[in-house]
Amino acid sequence: MTPLADQLAFLLELDKLKAVLRRTRPVGLERYENSAEHSWHVALMAMLLAEHAEPAVDVNRVVKLLLVHDIVEIDADDTFLYDEAGAAAKAIKEVAAAERLFGLLPPAQRDEFMALWREYEDRATPEGRFAYACDRLLPMLQNLANDGIGWRENAVRFEQVIRKNLPIDDAAPALWQYVLPRLEAAREAGWLG
Repeated sequence: MTPLADQLAFLLELDKLKAVLRRTRPVGLERYENSAEHSWHVALMAMLLAEHAEPAVDVNRVVKLLLVHDIVEIDADDTFLYDEAGAAAKAIKEVAAAERLFGLLPPAQRDEFMALWREYEDRATPEGRFAYACDRLLPMLQNLANDGIGWRENAVRFEQVIRKNLPIDDAAPALWQYVLPRLEAAREAGWLG
């Protein structure tokens, strides 16, 4: 195949991300969000909130990380953040998915997408840490706006939310300070065990 044919085949493969359902509901809706919607939303979030990153980040790079980070879910599915058992197998499934999916691209783009995905996963750069913080923050905001429905349905505990989302404080302390009292209020309201 030609590089253009490879790129177009990859784009069509990306359409499958729309079928991967998450455990979070869009604000005010009964249905579950899909991973493509989530990736788009969290990329916009990074554009809007980049000024709160500490240290400062290259927002264009953060957006790239966020647009690429969930592509592996086409093959590996979404692992619910609070599913401790599912987390054990997640890394192996996602590496295999990254190799197959990014392997559809011409070599230079394959390497670029793989590097972006790794940067997000490793969180060794300010951009990777901020991208991860945005990815953690959005579902919390959605749950808070939806009376904690995703947390309540999945019996999520306050301590789990704090432990899993604490990396937000490292990348964007102002965002963590904004959400923390709201999480405490959610616990008081009975939305978190």
